[in-house]
Parts: sequence; structure tokens; C-alpha cells
Amino acid sequence: MNELSLDKFEEAYEIVKEVASETKLVYSDYFSAQTGNKVYLKPENMQLTGAYKLRGAYYKISTLTEEERSKGLITASAGNHAQGVAYAAKCYGVKAVIVMPTTTPLIKVNRTKSYGAEVVLFGNVYDEACEHAVKLAEENGYTFVHPFDDLAVATGQGTIAMEIIKELPLVDYILVPIGGGGLATGVSTLAKLLNPKIKVIGVEPAGASCMQASIKAGKVQTLDQVNTIADGTAVKTPGEKIFPYVSKNLDDIITVEDQELVVAFLDMVENHKMVVENSGLLTVAALKQLDVKNKKVVSILSGGNMDVITMSSVVQQGLVLRDRIFTVSVLLPDKPGELTRVSDVIAKQNGNVIKLEHNQFVSINRNAAVELTITMEAYGTEHKNQIIKSLQENGYQPRLVRASI
Repeated sequence: MNELSLDKFEEAYEIVKEVASETKLVYSDYFSAQTGNKVYLKPENMQLTGAYKLRGAYYKISTLTEEERSKGLITASAGNHAQGVAYAAKCYGVKAVIVMPTTTPLIKVNRTKSYGAEVVLFGNVYDEACEHAVKLAEENGYTFVHPFDDLAVATGQGTIAMEIIKELPLVDYILVPIGGGGLATGVSTLAKLLNPKIKVIGVEPAGASCMQASIKAGKVQTLDQVNTIADGTAVKTPGEKIFPYVSKNLDDIITVEDQELVVAFLDMVENHKMVVENSGLLTVAALKQLDVKNKKVVSILSGGNMDVITMSSVVQQGLVLRDRIFTVSVLLPDKPGELTRVSDVIAKQNGNVIKLEHNQFVSINRNAAVELTITMEAYGTEHKNQIIKSLQENGYQPRLVRASI
């Protein structure tokens, strides 16, 4: 494939239907009220493989010759493209080898294996895994399926835009996550072909903003390092082949800090009962940075493959960031009844104590000899401040400390 064209997008749309679900838009009352726009979610986390990557992988493999497929397929991926290639290879009855970074969540590794693929763990980030995959392809004669720097793959990903515009013809903004840029390429290019008035905004993690750096420089740039909890978009270098399309069709790029993803995860679970991985939450976290009102906005949720341990950690941190859990330290006289007195103050304010640490050996002064560290639940910032104020009014000097659950 030499270029992205409407004919190819239409072809991909029909082929991708064979394996991908048409994920219907979900209107979000919560995010609409938060932003002053009409916000819709495109839940690609509900795909069979848990992410949009199945679209590009399946379409790409459909364009290969029998000879290319029979050699066996190889790719590198942080997880979602891995599952897409593994599943597509299974559909075509061919071998698949997937190189994944050693930091890949276990759920993504196991699910990739479950589709019959051979998994090789190598490197700390995607870029290192990719170099190794290319080397293995040369040594063994495998056909390499690039996760993003391939026009056929990008065309398959672009079928998401076809579905969005069919369902919501008057969409004003589409927010799309960016790792290497394949999804952004497909979505922005097709959106502009169908309706040039649609604004397509890319969203990157602040700790891996390789596309933003490249567009500012006018050519592909490689970051010295990436550091983000959004492992699916932790890419140092965006795609060379797709870069001209992103430069031309993307209207802007927003960057999101990791702690914003943590809060977005909590919002999504509590308000939509959906598990969305950190990379998939980029577009949700970016909603508040979109300086528009009364527009129809679609946030693409790119995937939902998140292991339970990561999920637990993100929930904990989200509760802390939202002041739903906090910790204070107070000094008490070393005499009976003081612990009960503090507990009573907190109980009257409906604070729920979940952990206490009682240290009797911080001072030789018996009038303030006991340090009590209290971790408790609150309804939010206002309630937290109310509890702290009540402690102060009862003669204590609470000191906020880092919460640990």
C-alpha cells in the first residue's frame, strides 16, 4: 500500500467486520456535565481482544500473500497489538511470534499466549522489543507486522472513524490516544476525508510525548527515555511512514500527566462501570483540557487490558488523589483514654478509620509522648478538611502525611 485512500478504508471496514465488534458510542452524562460538551465514549476496550489493535492487525494480514503468511508472522508489542496479531494469525491458521517488553502486564502476556502465539520477552520498552523482533524476522524469515508504522495497519485502525461518523455524523471533535501514531493516523486521515471540519486531537502521556516532539521539530524525533504508567503508549520514536499523515491531519496534541490517568480510572469505574487501561484513559483525562463548549466530542477508549495488581494500585492512588483516603499524624499525652477521645472526634465527623499506628517512643515528654498516625476514609476534599478542622478545634495539631493503605 502506497497511500491512505478512501477506497482502502472502505475495503478495510468490510474486512474488519469479520472479527471486530462495532463498538457503539456511549453517551456520558458525567463527563458532559464536567466539561460543558456532549461527550461520547468509543469503547474499544470491549473488543474481543480487549483493544482496537485487532482491526489493524487483521486487515494487514488480509493484505499479505499466502507465501508471506506461510513464513510465519512476527511483531513487537506492549500487549494490545500482540493480541491482535495472535488472534488474526489464529484465524488464518498461521504461526505468530510476539516479542513483548519484560515490563508487559501479565494479563497481556497470558492472553497473547492463549491465542496460540509464541511469546518472547525482551527489553524494558517497546522500542527495544521491536529491534529484537526485526532481528528475529531476519534470522528466521518471518513476515514482520509493524504495530503502527504501516499504512495497512493504520487503515485498519481508521475503521474506528468510519463507525464514529456513521453513528454521529455531526461529531465536532474526536480525541485519539497516541503511542507510535498508527491509530491517530488512521482516524485523523479518514475523518478529514469524510468531513474536513472534524477536529481530531491526539493525546499522549507527558512522559512519552514523542509525536508532539516530532511535530514541533518537523521530523521524527526519538526521546531519550519514556516514563509513564500508560504502558501501551510508552514509545520513544513514532512511525516514519505514518508521520506525514499525522502532521497533515491532526489538529493538535494534548499531553496528560500520569496522576490525571489515575483519577480518570476512578471516574470511569465509578460512573461507567468500565475498566479501561491507562493508555485508553488518555482521551478521558484530556477532556478537561479541551477549551470548547457545547460541542459533540468523542473520546476513543483504546483498550481495557489491565492486570488486577495494577488496577488495585491505581484505585488506591486515585482515592488518595481525590482525598477519599488521607493520613494525619497527631501527638497525644501518654495517658489512658486519649485514643478514645481522638476516635470520638473523628466519629462525630463521620470519618472512617481504616488504619492506626501508635508510637509511644517518639519523645520523653509524657505530655506529648505518643504519636498517633491515622489513615481514614472521607467523602472528598471538603469532608477531609472538616475532619481536620474538628481535630484542631479539639486541641490537636494534625499534620498531613503521605497516605499508605
